Amino acid sequence: MSSVYDAIRRSFRGEFLENEPLSRHTSLKVGGPADLYAVPADLDDLLALVRGLTAHGVPYMPRGGGYNLLVRDGGIRGAVISLERFTQVEQIGPDLIRAWAGAENLAVVRFAQERGLGGIGFISGIPGTIGGAAKMNAGAYGSGLLEWTRSLTLLRRDAVAECGISELDYGYRRLSLLPGDIVLAALFQLEPRDPQQTEEEIRNDFELRRSKHGVGFPSAGSFFKNPPGKASWRLIDAAGMRGAAVGGAQVSEVHSNFLVNRGGATAADFMALAARVKEAVLQTSGIALEEEVRIVGEDA
Repeated sequence: MSSVYDAIRRSFRGEFLENEPLSRHTSLKVGGPADLYAVPADLDDLLALVRGLTAHGVPYMPRGGGYNLLVRDGGIRGAVISLERFTQVEQIGPDLIRAWAGAENLAVVRFAQERGLGGIGFISGIPGTIGGAAKMNAGAYGSGLLEWTRSLTLLRRDAVAECGISELDYGYRRLSLLPGDIVLAALFQLEPRDPQQTEEEIRNDFELRRSKHGVGFPSAGSFFKNPPGKASWRLIDAAGMRGAAVGGAQVSEVHSNFLVNRGGATAADFMALAARVKEAVLQTSGIALEEEVRIVGEDA
């Protein structure tokens, strides 16, 4: 495979790392190596990279901010593509903002705020980038990001495609795309909003997250989706799992829907702990929890 990567590297202008530990690139601080970790310099560089990988039969997956991701200890065969240099945000109409996948959530809210636009202040305190937020339809307080999205720009079949939101299948904390699709940018249709109102939304969101989500250790945010009409943390508490641990992974004592790395945890620890939590909740409530965190890669 090294000869294949050497051929691709020759025409690549971005950062190109082989056998890169993904524990360096995820908020949980766990994960085995990716065969290739690539950071394209720009869109042309990304297109050339994906076409080269496809031509040589090398699988690939995009990485956003790494905040909602659990990589197994065996790592990922193929390429992980980071869009961290795709940070552009632009206003293209009176109420339209286009944000590229690597733009941080708060930066996009601030960009809109400066132009008297709002509506997506609820993502202010969600760590990560627009690409990842769109892929999981990130949200809070009953709103989801894709409700404010007019279209997504995708890399699809080695070409750039614009997909209207009505063409896409999405729902609570999910967006279904075709295999190989990469979210490049999102076009948001916002509403006129006093910048001070947006500032209050941002401040309230950060204060609420500090008080409830300040778990003090590496985490991936909410680990499980909320079942309809239920709160996962209440179900986990009722099952007696607050504070439960496997190796270095623990159900947070601050917020029981956060699984945290107390130090030295492995992905296998998190997988085993998640399985214990799900079994306990199923036994006590009859409800099967579903992970919100995206789980990828191979076991060690």
